[in-house]
Amino acid sequence: MVGHYTIMQLIMLPAFTALAAANPLRAQSVNGPSPVERRELAPGVVYERLQDARGPWSMHVVRVDLRRADVAVQAMHARDSLRGREQPSAMARRRSTADLAVLATINADFFDLKSGENENNQVIDGEWWKGLKVTDSPFDTYDNVHVQFALGTNNRPTIGRFLLDGRAFVRGAMTPIITVNANPTGTPEGSALYTPRFGRVTPRDTTRQTAEAPLTRVGHRGDTALYVRRGAVSLTSGSAIPDSGAILAAYGARAAAVQAMADDDTVRILLTTLPRLPGGAPRLLIGGWPQVLRDGVNVAGDAATVEGTISRNAEVRHPRSAIGYSRDRRYLWLFTVDGRSATSVGMTLVEMADVLRARGVWDAMNFDGGGSTAMVIDGRLVNAPSDPTGERAVGNVLMITHRPSSRSSRSVP
Repeated sequence: MVGHYTIMQLIMLPAFTALAAANPLRAQSVNGPSPVERRELAPGVVYERLQDARGPWSMHVVRVDLRRADVAVQAMHARDSLRGREQPSAMARRRSTADLAVLATINADFFDLKSGENENNQVIDGEWWKGLKVTDSPFDTYDNVHVQFALGTNNRPTIGRFLLDGRAFVRGAMTPIITVNANPTGTPEGSALYTPRFGRVTPRDTTRQTAEAPLTRVGHRGDTALYVRRGAVSLTSGSAIPDSGAILAAYGARAAAVQAMADDDTVRILLTTLPRLPGGAPRLLIGGWPQVLRDGVNVAGDAATVEGTISRNAEVRHPRSAIGYSRDRRYLWLFTVDGRSATSVGMTLVEMADVLRARGVWDAMNFDGGGSTAMVIDGRLVNAPSDPTGERAVGNVLMITHRPSSRSSRSVP
């Protein structure tokens, strides 16, 4: 940990040479990973526990066939709130029902240890919980947008450095939306959309001219949400956020456009990404840092110049969590490796990228790691967290769920 964020503890261990490609589906010699356990959690979802003497490393891997209609990839935030922390195993238990089995859960984005708020864009079931132009992190070597994992409505996975593309249209005029549920501070002007996910009231801003317009949601058309402007426009911050609507706030010179909106005006709100997803607006969007595989190439060594990683995170062995997918985007992988122990020392980003590539992963990104690394299978924590207190409460997770109420977990030959 550094400051209030989970960038991982600062310990220095020896560097390790890059891994040679190996077939992970068969037992390996001391030169590769050996399967300790392998189970089918549901049709199309396979879990493996691997040991590799070369680290030594203890790894947990889940492979998902994304063509299965009864299997879904879902995101979940701790406490079902923009802020707050919760253990991944507890979130898996809460999400599980008689009709929905949570097969696998992995910790996801970097987050503030005090508030539990994640650093990147976050879309859950098509709803924007948080939208940004620049990643909300104090530890970048320069301000930029971090890599994110996305699923569009076509369920095709994509990894990229996505920016919020937000726009409000009223009577032919367009007002850009710079952030969702975050105050665009440090700029002479800006605009933001605040939904009930943010809290009861908008944040205080006493440094700029302000206009806040209450909106009532009335429906949607394609990828555009439809609102009606109802109630008085406030010229100060701290407005109450309607339970069934939002607040469109503007600061500085942008305030005039929001102040001019008339009562009962129809306001069309478009929230999507740049670049655009092939399947339209994202159904799921969750962040990490940084991308480690791109088009089958190990790019982890470029992270310092591309995404501003710090050496004590990227180039030192730590427990790791990651997500990736195959070249044809049919298969999705969730991956963890334990660290900071005699039985598993953790990996650098370059080492992890080589391991993922050897398994057939084509594009991959790093999730939060260190003490946050967690893999939960069928409601049970299967990895060994490095925090002395055990499993850490984190900001959000990614889950693999299975819809049929009856299922079996059987060994794979």
